[in-house]
Amino acid sequence: MKTLGLIGGMSWESTIEYYRILNEMIKEKLGGWSSAKLLLYSVNFGEILPLQNEGKWDEIAAIMVDISKKLELAGSSAILICSNTMHKVADEIEKQVHIPLIHVVDETAKVIKEKRFEKVGLLGTKFTMEEGFYVERLAKNHNLRVLLPPQDDRNYIHNAIYNELAQGEFRKSTKKKFIDIIDRLSSQGAQGIILGCTEIPLLIKENDVKIQLFNTLTIHLKAGLEVLG
Repeated sequence: MKTLGLIGGMSWESTIEYYRILNEMIKEKLGGWSSAKLLLYSVNFGEILPLQNEGKWDEIAAIMVDISKKLELAGSSAILICSNTMHKVADEIEKQVHIPLIHVVDETAKVIKEKRFEKVGLLGTKFTMEEGFYVERLAKNHNLRVLLPPQDDRNYIHNAIYNELAQGEFRKSTKKKFIDIIDRLSSQGAQGIILGCTEIPLLIKENDVKIQLFNTLTIHLKAGLEVLG
């Protein structure tokens, strides 16, 4: 079995899911006492979040590159960033690290195109929805049209992710609001919805809505499983 490097802690609530599900997948695949060979570097998100809010992405990129190099030197065969938002600095990591970075956008696009969908809605942090690295990659690299919620809904989703979901708080009222947002995107022609934040699948499940959901957490994990072997 190869070793997979994980960069987690953004938030640790979803990083737990990465660790748990990867081990469940390996056990199901190989049986017995098999478990995943993983190297986890968990950051202090209290140091990262202020840099995000201040737009200091160059500093964040330097931190993430340093971590990725450490995981490479420690024997990782590939890297998973356990966060959609932090893929904003993925290009810089790919430039400076010699092992593959399993990019959540590309893996999600593969699954969407398997369904032959052309237009999808996207939910995530404001960074993910508004700053181009996600939407433009889906459009330019994969010819997918992306629908975003209106500004007020984007603000609501962003605040809910950071102030509730990433803190392990899952409210019924928040779930209802997310479902309403998903329904509106569906009515606008979205064929599926990308849950573009690894905390959102902790709140919204497939049986909560009628439209196809693309759970980036499980999609990302399945790609990681292929590396593990």
